[in-house]
Amino acid sequence: MLFFEQLISGRDVMFKCLIRGVFLFVLTTQTVLGASTEAVYGDKAMISSRSTLASAAGIEIMAQGGNAVDGAVATAFALAVTYPSAGNIGGGGFAVIHFPDGRVLTQDHREKAPGTAHRDMYLDADGNEVKGLSRDTHLAAGVPGSVDGLLDLLERHGTKSRQEVLLPAIRLAKEGFVLDRYMARHINTVGKRLQDTPAAKKVFSMGDRLVEAGDVWQQPDLAVTLQRIHDKGRAGFYEGKTADLIVAEMKRGNGIITHEDLKNYRSVWREPVMTTYRGYDVWTMGPPSSAVLVLQILNMLEPYDVASMGYGAAELIHLMIEAERRSYADRAEHLGDPDFWDVPLEGLVSKEYALKRFADVDLEKASDSDDILAGYPAGKESMETTHFSVMDSNGMAVAFTTTLNSSYGSKLVVDGAGFLLNNEMDDFSVKPNTMNQFDLIGREANAIKPNKRMLSSMSPTIVSKDGKPVLVTGSPGGSTIITTTLQVILNVIDHGMPLHDAVSMPRFHHQWTPNRIIYERYAFSPDTQRILEALGHVGLMEWPYGRGIGDANSVMMKDGVLQGVKDPRAEGVAVGF
Repeated sequence: MLFFEQLISGRDVMFKCLIRGVFLFVLTTQTVLGASTEAVYGDKAMISSRSTLASAAGIEIMAQGGNAVDGAVATAFALAVTYPSAGNIGGGGFAVIHFPDGRVLTQDHREKAPGTAHRDMYLDADGNEVKGLSRDTHLAAGVPGSVDGLLDLLERHGTKSRQEVLLPAIRLAKEGFVLDRYMARHINTVGKRLQDTPAAKKVFSMGDRLVEAGDVWQQPDLAVTLQRIHDKGRAGFYEGKTADLIVAEMKRGNGIITHEDLKNYRSVWREPVMTTYRGYDVWTMGPPSSAVLVLQILNMLEPYDVASMGYGAAELIHLMIEAERRSYADRAEHLGDPDFWDVPLEGLVSKEYALKRFADVDLEKASDSDDILAGYPAGKESMETTHFSVMDSNGMAVAFTTTLNSSYGSKLVVDGAGFLLNNEMDDFSVKPNTMNQFDLIGREANAIKPNKRMLSSMSPTIVSKDGKPVLVTGSPGGSTIITTTLQVILNVIDHGMPLHDAVSMPRFHHQWTPNRIIYERYAFSPDTQRILEALGHVGLMEWPYGRGIGDANSVMMKDGVLQGVKDPRAEGVAVGF
């Protein structure tokens, strides 16, 4: 790379970007220029992410001798530049790591409620929700966790320095990159409110006009913010100049994040949750993630011969919906930040509880969601995110999901720092049984408290066999993350699909309440739909948004060869070497 830096010294930005892109193309054995249903193969490393440039940034670091954690951290920082609607340094996320010796660890760098947050902060004097207050204002922002989490991941389990790993992201922000048609359109449509404030408009426009495909988009303020992290580590974000800019932004917009909130933020290492499924070990994130639902549903389905039913069979879809109905009801009642709520985790993932929970399922008739209440597991007395997957040939794998919550978060940029504020406070239960933007309800377990982490649907997951990682998967999509991850796993294990089919096949979703089935076009044949309706399933609705449900960028190890697949529902690429 140094040779190319010297070669292009003094040339214009676009030429630099072009040369670097050619270098990365030669460096990797296979790349895909855009989304593809075809698998990409490699011997030593593989990354599949929402952004071609971010995947390439991670592979660049791994090609220099970095492991899967190094590649994941480089990819995550690059996503903050190249995919700002969800990639971030102003939000948070989860990471699941599988080590070559078979150990699995999970890290929680979810955002936290500020120290002065309180249970009723989004309600009016009459106790009614003030619409938009938890989503569209400075008051919607939780204390960001991404920077602390990424640096902690790197320090504990990476092999490269933070300076090395941050360089690709700094380059991309400083020198810029060429906006493609999708990205320009997304900023101007989904992110149209970015033009409403001077700080956001400065970042997401080209001076006096909107961004256009072909523009070289530079983010100088973000480059300086990343450089401070490069130079000073977490103190370059949670203290000093960047912290001052965040607190000043809060004061301008009546937000409540303080210097103390920032300085005191720390990510948390938690024990993974795991179940076995047909001879495989399925590892995922525990609360405050609700990925435990993936394991619950697998446990409910395991007694049935899913493979013989076949993909898309009405009988199987009926069982999956009934399992989803029950698990999402449990989510509303039992899941929250385990540092604040006694989550009956062991009971929720037990095979015995799954059998008990599924005992009232009628194979000939759909349940009524109004009749489904939360269960009582042992130990208890009573839509924008992005996912990427990384694996190296040594048996280290990382499933990483990160978010700002809504697309572009609150649409508010920290003036002078160049990054977006999250609106994760909406993931708390603003009021018992009140739906958030993903139509999910919650109760006391997920009530707002100072310094508490809000419940999340993010479900980074690793499937292993005999102590070796087989599949790394996960997805964005709010409440649909869980069912997307589930279907990829079922497609691989039960239906024996190659990875490109497992990721690409049409999906459907049910979440207990509202009582409806959302499905992608071609997910149900006309006969299957008629059978489901005859069984009493109601509210069948074709997915109305964008390209489809989820974006399950996945990596697999099969017969000693790494495979990566970029979900064709969105742009991006899998890159390997």
